[in-house]
Amino acid sequence: MPLIVTPRQFTQRAEFYHQLAQFTSAGIGLIRALEQIKANPPARSFREPLQRLLDNLAKGATPAESLQQLGWLPAFDIALVEAGERSGRLDACFRLLADYYNDRATATKQIISQLIYPAFLIHLAAFIFIILLPFFASQFNASILWLFVKAVLFLLPIYVGGALIVYANQSRHGEKWRAFMENLLHPIPVLGAGRRSMALSRLSMALESLISAGVNIIEAWEIAAAASGSPALLHAVRSWKSELAAGKTPAELVRATPIFPEMFTNFYASGEISGKLDETLQRLHEFYHEEGTRKLHLVAQWIPRAIYFLVMLIVAYEIVKFWNGLYGPHSELHDIMNGF
Repeated sequence: MPLIVTPRQFTQRAEFYHQLAQFTSAGIGLIRALEQIKANPPARSFREPLQRLLDNLAKGATPAESLQQLGWLPAFDIALVEAGERSGRLDACFRLLADYYNDRATATKQIISQLIYPAFLIHLAAFIFIILLPFFASQFNASILWLFVKAVLFLLPIYVGGALIVYANQSRHGEKWRAFMENLLHPIPVLGAGRRSMALSRLSMALESLISAGVNIIEAWEIAAAASGSPALLHAVRSWKSELAAGKTPAELVRATPIFPEMFTNFYASGEISGKLDETLQRLHEFYHEEGTRKLHLVAQWIPRAIYFLVMLIVAYEIVKFWNGLYGPHSELHDIMNGF
């Protein structure tokens, strides 16, 4: 897996899952579908892992086991594939993954496109206030090389910070790191709520598929929690094992677990009592998917705007600082004027 996944790679992965969803929904077997995609993959880099995947499947491994051995895809993808495999609804899981990566590609492209102008302003401000004006103020005596070094040192933390933020939010990391990031981002307004909504959407979809396929409710909940992509949800559900074995219903445990919002708790309980849990979970999936998508797109719009506002504040501060240094009470010009 690459160190940092780009919007193009998100799009390629979305196309890969979209093709798999089309083939499997048309009744074509997974092995034949993978062979077809390998012949015309979304990117050349897919050919080698697809061949290894086919080799593992030929040896009798399940799709989830094969992907786990490869280490090619994130744990979240593998958990959803396992849920689809166990429920017999691989096509629905592939479609969900295609939508997920399409949304990530769209949001990432939106953020990058809106960050271009603030990035230009940062570099322009560094050139003017760190190189150009000090060079003129020194009456062309300052070392231009040293001024360039100062500008690079000013911009370096921004580059490193941006790279670290992108890397930290990649889905390639293990459960401990994802749990840390989830706890870190949870309190952030809109972003934290959007991430939780998307996790509940994926959990609802996976759980509905597993229950409809007749998977044991205890096992179904754990697989669905893993497929949600939320370590907090998975940890909460894993703690239910003894209570479920003792005869408590999932509705009772959901109600007693603070991580589940009131709406999810009420809908799940009503679905369990009425015997229409599959319909209820489908409605919950649709609601939380729409809610999460809306909030995450809102975040993608406002992050660049917040950065732009911050850049403008920095530029305004530097202008005031330069003006004060030129005409302020402690400037040489002020001393000369007072001398007259």
